[in-house]
Amino acid sequence: VFSHNRFQDNSEFRVLKNWEEGPTKQTNPPSVPVSLQFEDNNFPAGQQIEYNGSQQKRITSAEMREKEKLKEHEIQCLRKAAECHRQVRKFAQSYIRPGMKLVDICERIEEMNRYLVQENGLKAGIAFPTGCSLDHVAAHYTPNPGDNTVLTYDNVMKIDFGTQVEGRIIDSAFTVAFNPTFDNLLKAAQDATDAGIKAAGIDVRLGELGREIQEVMESYEVEIKGKVYPVKSIRNLFGHTIAPYKIHAGKSVPIVKSTIQDKMEEGELYAIETFATTGKGWIVEDGECSHFMKEYDMKPIPLRHPRAKTLWKHINETYSTLAFCRRWLDRSGETAHLAGLNYLCDVGLINPHPPLVDIKGSYVAQFEHTILMKPTCKEVLSRGDDY
Repeated sequence: VFSHNRFQDNSEFRVLKNWEEGPTKQTNPPSVPVSLQFEDNNFPAGQQIEYNGSQQKRITSAEMREKEKLKEHEIQCLRKAAECHRQVRKFAQSYIRPGMKLVDICERIEEMNRYLVQENGLKAGIAFPTGCSLDHVAAHYTPNPGDNTVLTYDNVMKIDFGTQVEGRIIDSAFTVAFNPTFDNLLKAAQDATDAGIKAAGIDVRLGELGREIQEVMESYEVEIKGKVYPVKSIRNLFGHTIAPYKIHAGKSVPIVKSTIQDKMEEGELYAIETFATTGKGWIVEDGECSHFMKEYDMKPIPLRHPRAKTLWKHINETYSTLAFCRRWLDRSGETAHLAGLNYLCDVGLINPHPPLVDIKGSYVAQFEHTILMKPTCKEVLSRGDDY
C-alpha cells in the first residue's frame, strides 16, 4: 500500500523523534528517486545556523553571498545526497525491530540508498558500508557473509551510513535502542553532537570544539541494572573533514578537550560525530574485519597473485577510494575473494578497518551530522525531523 503521507511514528525508538506531517512527493514505502521529486535540481537546504561572534556578520554580507553562488553545484550535490539519506533512514526506521537479522537491516538500507540516489557507478551511490555496530562495538562493523546476528530489545545499535553524489559525501548516524534504560546514554551522544555543531565556526580551534563536546557528554550518567555509570566520551574517536571521494580528509575533530590547534576554515565539510560510552572511553581494534578501503597515496606495484590482480581491478573501478565491505564483493560476483583481499591488505594496497570496540559489557551510543562551513553560515546538511 503506497501513501503520500510524510508523517511517521517513531515512538518504538528511544530518543528519536517522529517524522512530521508535511508536503512530500515521496510515497510510503519510498518508490520515487530523489531527483524525480525535485526536477529543477533545487534540493532542500539543511538547517542553516548563523556563525557566532565576529563571524556573525557573514550572514548579511553581499560578498559572501556571491562567494556562495560559486559553490552552488557542490552544495546541490550535497543537499541531494542529504535528502536521500533522510528518506533512506526514515524508511529504515519504519521496519527496524527486535528479531531482525542485522544483515537484512543493512541490505534493505543499502538497496533503498542505491535506488533513491539512482546509483550510477562512481557518480552517485553508497558512500561506505552500513554500520550496525552493537553494544560495546562503537564503529566499523557490518555483517560479513554468513553472519546471522539478530537484533534484540536490549541491544544498543549504531546505524551509520553514507550517500554520495559526484563524490560529495553525507555521513550521518543515529542510535537504535528500544529499552528506556539507555535513554541517558543516547541523549548524551545526541546533545554532545548538537553542542559540537553549535560551537563550530570559521576560525574555531578543533581542540576547543572537543572541550565543548566533552562538557555536555560527561554531564550525563546512566543506571543499568541498579548500577550507575558515568557517561564518557571515547577519547580516541574523532569527527573529521570530508573531501570528494575521501571520507577522512585530514583534520580530526576531538570529542574531548584537546591541544589540537587546527582551525575550521571556510568551505570545509565536517562530520561532527560523538560516541558516548559506559566503558573505559578508549577503543581498540577487535573482531573479524568487514570494512576495507584503498590506500589513498599508494604507488602501483606489480601483483603476482592472479586472483588479487582481478580483484584489485574490480575495486579500483567500482569503489576507487570509497570504503567497501565483503558482502558487496559477493554481491558483485567476486565470491571467492578472501585470499586475494588478504593479499592486497598484506602488500599495503588496501587498508583493513576492523571493528572498534570498548570493553565487553559496556554500551556505546553515537549521533553524527555532516555540516558545511559556507561563506554566509553553517549548514547542517543531514538534519531531519528524527534527529
